[in-house]
Amino acid sequence: MDIKSVLSDAIIKTAQNAIAAGVVKDGALPEVQLTVPPKKEFGDFASNFAMQSARALRCNPRVLAQYIVENLDCPYVKKAEIAGPGFINFYLNPDWVYDMLARIVEAGENYGNLPKASDEKIQLEYVSANPTGPLHVGHGRGAAVGSALGNLLKAAGYDVEQEYYINDAGNQMNNLARSVNARYLELLGKEIEFPEDGYHGHDIIDTAQRIINKYGDRFLQMGEAERLEEFKTIAYQEKLAALKEDLERFNVRFDVWFSEKTLHEANKIKEACDTLLEKGYMYEQDGALWLKSTAFGDDKDRVVIRDNGVPTYFAADIAYHANKFGRGFDRVINLWGADHHGYIARMKAAMQCMGYQPEQLEILILQMVRLLRDGQEVKMSKRTGQSVTLNELIDEVGTDAARFFFVMRSIDSQLDFDLDLAKKKSNDNPVFYVQYAHARICSIMRQVAEAGITVQGKGDYKLLTEPVEVDLIKKLGEYPEMLATAAKERAVQQVAHYVYDLAGLFHSAYNQCRILGVSEDLQQARLAMVMAVGHVVRHALSILGVSAPEKM
Repeated sequence: MDIKSVLSDAIIKTAQNAIAAGVVKDGALPEVQLTVPPKKEFGDFASNFAMQSARALRCNPRVLAQYIVENLDCPYVKKAEIAGPGFINFYLNPDWVYDMLARIVEAGENYGNLPKASDEKIQLEYVSANPTGPLHVGHGRGAAVGSALGNLLKAAGYDVEQEYYINDAGNQMNNLARSVNARYLELLGKEIEFPEDGYHGHDIIDTAQRIINKYGDRFLQMGEAERLEEFKTIAYQEKLAALKEDLERFNVRFDVWFSEKTLHEANKIKEACDTLLEKGYMYEQDGALWLKSTAFGDDKDRVVIRDNGVPTYFAADIAYHANKFGRGFDRVINLWGADHHGYIARMKAAMQCMGYQPEQLEILILQMVRLLRDGQEVKMSKRTGQSVTLNELIDEVGTDAARFFFVMRSIDSQLDFDLDLAKKKSNDNPVFYVQYAHARICSIMRQVAEAGITVQGKGDYKLLTEPVEVDLIKKLGEYPEMLATAAKERAVQQVAHYVYDLAGLFHSAYNQCRILGVSEDLQQARLAMVMAVGHVVRHALSILGVSAPEKM
């Protein structure tokens, strides 16, 4: 149990005793909030618990605060003081820090793997780009954040499955086939008119050239309709394989690849529409079928089936999300790009119409990415003149830097990605700074081994009295709570910020506290602390999908 839990439980018990003694009236007690004061002279922790409780217990906050200060039974508290209108500052015995380090060292590789958080079965869907071309840097941010969130939820004790939704039905696949067909004919010397809604990327030319390299002009003998079907299959398989390869290179792995086409083949879209009609949530107007989404907070009703009988993308999305819940997921989390913000209300409305609660569908919106080089925005690929692809970004800065830069800002903010900074081999580069901390730890262990010193993995931690050592241990102790909070708030950037701060404290300790050339007891205590830091750095980086190198 961590120190905050011990102290919180003691505060609650003391408040209950105050109620039983008639010092305050009976009432519901709030959750104890403990914060670290901005200055050390104000104690190790502070709480506004007495002020939060005052209304429910019908008392002056200072009355309850005084009772808590005088009657608190917690072995780690040396003293407590009232500040202002009812804040309480807690000053702890130094031993709590050492007891915490002992528990961290004892937990070893399991430290940071939290117990089961809930019985909820969660499905996390992200990226889900159309298989019509390469992933770009915007997809890269979604891939990094999504996979890190999946890792974070698992570490925090949640049951989560990660899924990619393949949009392999509809006009985009027909446009892909027409685009490849046009480039195929063009490369074979035929005059063509490129489709107005075709895909202009250089990858389409590459696909057409690969078809020629393998099959020559064989497809010229076919009728156009038959040729388009062939090209649709060939191009789709190639593009999907490339997507999977790019994501694997980016340390992104999905549990399920779900095909939209299977919904059409199994008649699931019609089934979903029939359900909506039966429930009275759809109506016909001008030959089309409309969802009554305004009844559930949308700004207007939405077309589900067009007047020509063809389902809209919205229809497929309704069927897909109904399928998700039908597979037994209690909560569905989607990561969408900023251009999908207006789609949230209608999707939640549709799920309410299907009988699910709106909060069961959680949608996170990723803001745009802006690449910068020499302080100037980079919009186009040097090679193709199109948008910069994820692969090109990885080629330039590497997977580790790309992932860390993508996750270290809140998804609510536009991300300015500094390419020059991401390539720097210096402490100015945050991912280098963190990875260098781990490499330093590995270097220490190699030096110790070369000196013939046996690492016991434990020690007299009370010898760790340097302020930077105490701060480092306290930071280690914050890790589980940070993970729990970050998972609850879907905020993977908190993990990046934490491990960056931890690395900073370690670098300071490394510069101030010798390991070789000190007493054996102090040496073993410091080695145990360093090993604990190494584990937490590795654990946090693994959540972010970033490697922890042993040498740099």
